[in-house]
Amino acid sequence: MHETPLGGWEAFYVIVGSSAGALTGLQFVVMTLIAENMTSRDRGGAISAFGTPNVVHFCAALLIASILSAPWSALRPAGIAVAACGAAGVVYSAIVRKRALRQGDYHPVLEDWLWHVVFPGLAYTALLVAGVACGRDFGEALFVVGGAVLLLVFVGIHNAWDTVTYVTLVRSVTGRPAPEAGAGRAGASSPSTGTEPPSGGGV
Repeated sequence: MHETPLGGWEAFYVIVGSSAGALTGLQFVVMTLIAENMTSRDRGGAISAFGTPNVVHFCAALLIASILSAPWSALRPAGIAVAACGAAGVVYSAIVRKRALRQGDYHPVLEDWLWHVVFPGLAYTALLVAGVACGRDFGEALFVVGGAVLLLVFVGIHNAWDTVTYVTLVRSVTGRPAPEAGAGRAGASSPSTGTEPPSGGGV
């Protein structure tokens, strides 16, 4: 591995990969919290649009870290593998967008579109482009790969935390279990108080 530019990235991907693996467990906790507080009938659609992608992002970061930690004899095959992951991620981002539009439990605001669709799409696109560049033995593209992997981890952390704060704040405002908490905040008024739960920017 030390014969390729990947040798200098070992410590980086050990940190990122182990963090992504550990943070996957965080999403299971978030899903449990949501399940205890959701009353909507459309749970599946909201979770597949706003919950499941976070696990995918963490697993994608772990997969990329594993690929680039393997003892490759050349940079080209590693780049091809990264590009394939990026292409799959771009397709998945489009699917997530469709699911977000189709589900009827929650009306996403701008911040939700950024963190659930735009930023992950950019990260996967960067992996695709940088992977192709690595396939042509451009070692500098590894910096783009590293940045994209970190972005996926931060996206997952942000979205998981956003969900937890939404559930907590809505329960404190309404005194009742939150409606669907797939993303960050809902736009519907509370049925018990008539007040509108927190919306807009993150907490």
